[in-house]
Amino acid sequence: MKALRLTSFGGPEAFELCDLPRPVPQAGQVLVRVHATSINPLDYQVRRGDYPDLVPLPAITGHDVSGVVEEVGPGVTAFSPGDEVWYTPQIFDGPGSYAEYHVAAQGIVGKKPSSLSHLEAASLTLVGGTAWEALVVRAALRVGESILVHGGAGGVGHVAIQLARAIGARVFTTVRQANFEFARSLGADVLIDYEKEDYVDAVLRETGGRGVDVVFDTIGGDTLSRSPDALAQLGRVVSIVDIARPQNLVQAWGKNASYHFVFTRQNRGKLDELSALIERGQLRPHVGAVYSLADIPLAHARLESPNNGVRGKIAIEVGPSVS
Repeated sequence: MKALRLTSFGGPEAFELCDLPRPVPQAGQVLVRVHATSINPLDYQVRRGDYPDLVPLPAITGHDVSGVVEEVGPGVTAFSPGDEVWYTPQIFDGPGSYAEYHVAAQGIVGKKPSSLSHLEAASLTLVGGTAWEALVVRAALRVGESILVHGGAGGVGHVAIQLARAIGARVFTTVRQANFEFARSLGADVLIDYEKEDYVDAVLRETGGRGVDVVFDTIGGDTLSRSPDALAQLGRVVSIVDIARPQNLVQAWGKNASYHFVFTRQNRGKLDELSALIERGQLRPHVGAVYSLADIPLAHARLESPNNGVRGKIAIEVGPSVS
């Protein structure tokens, strides 16, 4: 099979396209012909060496799969050859999705929503599962509450806006003015151009000084330390970003705030919940660009670039068909 292998930590040039043996499913596993994958910030963080002790080299990386079951191992009852499936491979536990075939435990695999193409489905598995765990499991966002989604035009952010809207929350988001219409089409109620206005000032103005119930941090920086200024009493902050440096959270004490840090876990249940939203027309991933397996280094370079112009996700066409 063709695979893109990471041979050393560094820039996008650290990948090499090679031929490797096709994996064989063991008990409880399915072999999937990968039709599409996608690019996430986690992908370039792994590539540049942010987690060297967790990624033995050489390695096949990648964290999204949409494809078709090719073969099942002993004991598999949930799937049969020919089933269209989607999932996120176990993170830091075996080969990833930058290859024509992938083996996964049946417990993390879901049936692909029929209304999504493989490119769309592969653009949603990791970011969708992350948004679900952040907003539903950790923040316990409820109907009638308010949420500030940082980076609403990005991969996780554009899904979080739709999920929050489906829950029945009032959605604030930070985006560039060029992305206002895109964010509004996703269901955002209040659009904040972070290049022109301080988001804390905007939130307090729009809420009459009360603040929002939840802040969802997808960008890092000083978001953790500044979030209490935008929070209502008993507010919650959920972050999916590594803490690059210590931050003073004393302001959170005065708000009785709670903080949650999410490194998403893989399971079929979240995929099934996302599928239900898709079937009801409440969720749709946005594919902002498409590259081939061989051009994944270019996709990495683009996603890492500031002001890269990508709305939603960068998808990767791997297999013979992405319909």
